[in-house]
Amino acid sequence: MRLDGKVALITGAASGMGAAMARLFAREGAKLVVADILEREGREVADGIAAAGGTARFQRLDVTQEADWQAAVEAALAAFGRLDILVNNAGISGSAAEDMFDTELWHRIMAVNATGVFFGVKYAIPAMTRTGGGAIVNMSSISGVVGNKKIHPAYNASKGAVRLLTKSIAVQQAEAGIRINSVHPGLMPPMRTSGATADPVTRARMLKRVPMGRSGEADEVANAVLFLVSDEASYITGAELHVDGGYLAG
Repeated sequence: MRLDGKVALITGAASGMGAAMARLFAREGAKLVVADILEREGREVADGIAAAGGTARFQRLDVTQEADWQAAVEAALAAFGRLDILVNNAGISGSAAEDMFDTELWHRIMAVNATGVFFGVKYAIPAMTRTGGGAIVNMSSISGVVGNKKIHPAYNASKGAVRLLTKSIAVQQAEAGIRINSVHPGLMPPMRTSGATADPVTRARMLKRVPMGRSGEADEVANAVLFLVSDEASYITGAELHVDGGYLAG
């Protein structure tokens, strides 16, 4: 198994791509900390992993709260003795915005999508350093590379911040044995917080720009992340992997 003996913490793991990653990592031998602000759904994911023969525990985590991050990493260490993998997956969409210059929404999106990732890196790195290194994947987006219509600019700005934060930390932490990469999904199934991008007409228009002619699936992103956190990617750090059906190649 590709993650046998590893301990992984995944944020936003109560649904969507995060839940897909948690289930896949567990099947590959990892012990999971399923972290999310959604307690019922998160516990269901953790319980489902345990019922399938894996090892998982739920940890409530609001990624915008630094104290929650400290508690989450401490809980992982207390339960499993180490932390090898972090996936900063939690995020919110900006496509439900009516006012593209809504200041409060700017702060909210940046807090979840960018500052939350910074906190994760801040608290995971010392834990990983204790055991000789680890692997981090930060979930960005194609929106961290190009601009989009009908999306609050904070979404693009936050995902762009994740992209460059990843490269910065990769350079700084390489000698400590910590690899950090970013993954950039394209058009995926709508998020809980999606607005315009969940509209069928809007999605059909967006699909015209995808060379493969379809939206992606959560499991396709999970497989890409699995590769990056596995030892198969041992010489890859500071990279960005586009899982977008060719969108950014067009």
